[in-house]
Amino acid sequence: MSDSASDVVIAGAGPYGLSTAAYLQNLGLDVRVIGEPMRFWDANMPLGMYLKSEPSASSLGAPQAGLRFTDRHPGWRVGHPIPLETFVEYGRWFAAEAVSGIEDAQVAHIEQAGSAGRREDVRYGGAGGYRVTLSSGERITARAVVVAVGVGPFAHIPEQLAGMPSWLVSHSSAHSDLGLFAGKEVAVVGAGQSALETAVLLADAGARPHLIARRRVLDWNTVPEEYRSFRTRLLEGPRSGLGTGYRTWVWAERPGLVRYLPERTRRRIVRETLPPAGAWWLRDRLDERIRVSTGRLLAKAVEEDDGIVLTTTDHDGRRLVTEVEHVIAATGYVPDIERLALLAPELRGRIATRLGAPVLSRDFEASTPGLYFAGLAAAPTFGPVMRFVHGADFAARRIAHRIVRRTPRVHVPAVRPAGLLEPGASQR
Repeated sequence: MSDSASDVVIAGAGPYGLSTAAYLQNLGLDVRVIGEPMRFWDANMPLGMYLKSEPSASSLGAPQAGLRFTDRHPGWRVGHPIPLETFVEYGRWFAAEAVSGIEDAQVAHIEQAGSAGRREDVRYGGAGGYRVTLSSGERITARAVVVAVGVGPFAHIPEQLAGMPSWLVSHSSAHSDLGLFAGKEVAVVGAGQSALETAVLLADAGARPHLIARRRVLDWNTVPEEYRSFRTRLLEGPRSGLGTGYRTWVWAERPGLVRYLPERTRRRIVRETLPPAGAWWLRDRLDERIRVSTGRLLAKAVEEDDGIVLTTTDHDGRRLVTEVEHVIAATGYVPDIERLALLAPELRGRIATRLGAPVLSRDFEASTPGLYFAGLAAAPTFGPVMRFVHGADFAARRIAHRIVRRTPRVHVPAVRPAGLLEPGASQR
């Protein structure tokens, strides 16, 4: 038996959860948003970090004007990196302006309503599609649930490091303050922005980092040009939320088209679009303080005394043994719904998947009616933009329009979110 009911419950209050809530509440639905706004960004990203995305590609999505990042910070232009704390502040400002009733709790459990999970109990418009249990113990019956938990649950650690104790091996997303490694030998595994920036920030904090990368040569992004000639735009293609290029523009601005490509093609696009590379502004900071070993394949890791011994091989099979006190795996995120403990096992078993990721409709709906996935979990369906903040507006619009079409009643909220702007209004 549930304690309350709602049209929609959104699990997560990051960019995708907040954007979806803004659209749904604007349409008059009763929406419960569960989570502390921007918590993962604030608690799991390292101090001193900068966003890699350009200011124009760092906005949350809302149907009202005046809520983009560049509305909040009009001075930020192309080539102006955004500090982590500035982005977190923007996200929380957006939450206060565009979303009402955010609850600082966690979604602990999601199950289909009905004692046996029968389809007649879970179809939209039935007796309530899902039962959501919060960390407070409250149980909510909801017609729809949006899983917008971000990338945190999908942190990937290579199998050679898996199973090691947390005091020896951790993921890059586990650290906000890298100062705890001051004076220590730390290996950073990876070649992308996260690995490169982690190594730099470790050095800044007084650690002795050793960057170990599988790639033979580290790649760096070029300095973006704010003003480009017509010839340059014609040759290089338009600028988009993922960078420059004709195909890149499609992946960034028309992700709905990506879904219609063959699965193998979609996965290749996700894998190859924006491959591991460092931001242009970070290159000079990766200096002599950081030992760099490229072209190394991780072969084995062994706990020894108070540290860990890594064995790597080069592409010719030559071995290198490295002893450090800790290893940070900056090895990205891999969507897999089996990692989502908040979903009841019976529910996970009913969701159609491909290689661990949910198979989604054009509106981000899973095979179980009324359950939606936004963010990284949608990347295998909609392409690489779902790995970035820039994809939040598209996902939120699609999900909201689908839910409102299938909701038998729509009511006007009794209290309008504070500071919410009418469509087309300007903000002072």
